[in-house]
Amino acid sequence: MKKKREMSWILYDVGNSAFATTIMAAVLPVFYYDVAAKGLDESLAASYWGYSQSIAVLIVALLAPILGAISDFSAAKKKFLMFFAFMGMIASVLLAFVGEGDYLLASLLLIVGTIGFSGGNAFYDAFLPEVADEENMDKVSSWGFAFGYIGGGILLAINLLMILNYQWFGLPSSLAGTKLAFISVGVWWLIFSIPLFKNIKEENNQQRERTHSFVRVGFNRVRTTFKEIKKFKQLLLFLVAFWLYNDGISTIIKMATIYGRDIGIDSNSLIIALLITQFVGIPCTFFFGFLAGKITAKRALTISLYIYLAIVALGYFMTSALHFYVLAICVGLVQGGAQSLSRSIFGKMVPGDRHAEFFGFYGISAKFSAIFGPFAFALVGQLTGSSRLGILSLIVFFIAGIVLLKFVDVEKGREEARRQTDPELETMIKT
Repeated sequence: MKKKREMSWILYDVGNSAFATTIMAAVLPVFYYDVAAKGLDESLAASYWGYSQSIAVLIVALLAPILGAISDFSAAKKKFLMFFAFMGMIASVLLAFVGEGDYLLASLLLIVGTIGFSGGNAFYDAFLPEVADEENMDKVSSWGFAFGYIGGGILLAINLLMILNYQWFGLPSSLAGTKLAFISVGVWWLIFSIPLFKNIKEENNQQRERTHSFVRVGFNRVRTTFKEIKKFKQLLLFLVAFWLYNDGISTIIKMATIYGRDIGIDSNSLIIALLITQFVGIPCTFFFGFLAGKITAKRALTISLYIYLAIVALGYFMTSALHFYVLAICVGLVQGGAQSLSRSIFGKMVPGDRHAEFFGFYGISAKFSAIFGPFAFALVGQLTGSSRLGILSLIVFFIAGIVLLKFVDVEKGREEARRQTDPELETMIKT
């Protein structure tokens, strides 16, 4: 029975990862540029996409503390998960009805879908301790991540075939294949959600008592954690570095495809490149874990960030599909590694008795930090009329992050965490 619940939980990641790959990263950006924003100035199309991404992330960031509080105090996690999941599914399907010049509708559906995707994940993550035993939790979590990579990649490959070889599917055009791809995301997400909806039930059916609204509880928690985190100097320094370079990373993920379309790379090449990134990322994430064991996680992370600097430079000078393929391979090399190493370094400097609190803050703050990169890309591109300069602006985020990371002493941070966890140790050190 436990294995059945674990697999049901894992399969949800197979389903909703299709939104991340097809909608957020690969197919919708090209469709937005070529169809939804048709008639707009080319640089404006890329800028409006960037603004849409920033608005979506801002709303998600503001909702995150509230959803966290609801997850902790409510006995209705499954209902909330279903609500947000269906919001994302329906928004994905409705994208098929976006026509030429409907960029406002496309932006609105992207924002609604992103809220559904991220909101659903807040409650999905909260089910992990209920579906997996403590000793099995890391394995189940990593399997969800890996299967999500595979699931998102498989549907993206199918969607690519529908767009490139639409005749095989009895479709009249590549555009029809694109619209069917949007519908397929909603259907795929639904199919792989059914086991979770059917097999996982709330373990705690009793709603916990609270004296304030979910909004107040959520933001009080964030404020309290921010005050507490100041006691951990190395952890705070790392967190600021993470905010900076993670903003650059998330912007590349969200803006790469529409940027490539803006500089003249054909849509099919862009989607193939995103598929390359998806499958290159699986083994390379494991490799960076191995590398961290050999040279330390901080050094391995720094290497990945230098590669990101090279990616930005390549993006600025990029002129052909071959360049974009090289860029896609480079992103696949470091994307999973940078994200997983950041999480592990942060975890090493968190006090042992406050993992949930600090990782909640880590997730919320990462969402807030991810607002500025797409906005900077969009604003620079709009003001200069060149999306090349927009992508170049990301260098600032990576250089600042690398410089700050250099001053982070992970061992000292671990010692600070141990002192706060063990008051007697702190007293001995002071005396």
